[in-house]
Amino acid sequence: MFSERFDTSRITVQRSLKWILIAQAILATVLVLSHLQTQWFPSFSGNNALPTGPATPGDQVRRYEPTRTLPDLTKTPIPLDIDVPSEMPPRLQFKLMDAGDLGEALFMHGRIETGDAERLASFLASTPEPPGLITLHSPGGDVQEALTIGRSLRATEVNTTMLPGMVCLSSCPYIFAAGVERSASKSSAIGMHQHYYRAPGYMPVLLAVEGIQYGQGETMEYLIEMGIDPGLMVYSLKTPPEEIYILIEDELLSSKLATAMIE
Repeated sequence: MFSERFDTSRITVQRSLKWILIAQAILATVLVLSHLQTQWFPSFSGNNALPTGPATPGDQVRRYEPTRTLPDLTKTPIPLDIDVPSEMPPRLQFKLMDAGDLGEALFMHGRIETGDAERLASFLASTPEPPGLITLHSPGGDVQEALTIGRSLRATEVNTTMLPGMVCLSSCPYIFAAGVERSASKSSAIGMHQHYYRAPGYMPVLLAVEGIQYGQGETMEYLIEMGIDPGLMVYSLKTPPEEIYILIEDELLSSKLATAMIE
C-alpha cells in the first residue's frame, strides 16, 4: 500500500515538472518571437505615424531608425567638412578630426558593438598623444560596451561634445556622459529609449526580467558615478525600443547630462 502511494506521488511530481518545463518552453518561445518581431519587423510596432523632424518641447518622440546615418532629428545638417558615410558603420569607427574652435577631437562614429572598447584602447595607444575631446555620431548599440567605453574615457579625463547635425541615441549618451565637461550643440540630437541587455532570448521570463532589472541598476550606478542625475533613466524606461525620446535643452542641463549648450 505504501509502495502504491509512493509511486503515485512520484508520478505527480513528474507530471508537475513536465508541465513546468512545458510552461517555460512556451514562455521562452513568446520571448524569442517578440524579440524577432522587434528585430525583423519594426514597422509592425505602430509608430509609423510619429512626427518627423527636429524635436520641440512636448513633441520629442520620434521613430528610431538606427541604420540611417543622417536622420532628420537635427536642426542643421552635418558640416560639409566632416566625412560621414551614407550608411552607419556596423561598429564604431575612430578618426582624429579638427573640431574648429574646440581644437582636435576624436570622432567616434557608428554602432556600438561588443569589442569596441578594446578597439578604442588599441587606437588610443597608437596615437602620439591621446585626444582631450571626444565627439560622437552614433545610433547606439550594446549598453554594457558603452558603459565600458565610458569608464575608460572618464579615466583619461577627456571632455565630450556633440557637434551640429550629429546624433547620439540609445546607448550612445552613456559614452557622452563620460566627459568631464560635456557640451552639446543646440543643433544636435541626444535621445534615449528602453534598452536590450545581454540576456538570452530563450531565458525564462522571471530570469529575463531579473537580468533586465540588473542591467538597469548597472546603468543607474554608472550615471551616478559620472555625476549625472539617475532620474535621466525615466526618459529611457518610458520610451519603447522602436521609438526614441529626444532630450531638449532643459532636460540635458537639469539632469547634468550636458554641462553646457553651444550654438
